[in-house]
Amino acid sequence: MIFKVFYQDTILEVPVRERTKTLYMEADSEEKVRKSLADRNYNVEFVTPLSDKALAYDQNQNPDFEVEKA
Repeated sequence: MIFKVFYQDTILEVPVRERTKTLYMEADSEEKVRKSLADRNYNVEFVTPLSDKALAYDQNQNPDFEVEKA
């Protein structure tokens, strides 16, 4: 399953919506996604599984689309 992760680059600053970034990760569960990101020092705001339609939309909207493995 592919998850979309909304995050801030650092946990040391207050989250600001305009600085929110996204990444896509393939994993079996949200827990595995969060565990694999733990060492990056990201402030993970939200993790959501993507439907096939949502995944296709995001792929078309982002020319640099890349999926990481958990």
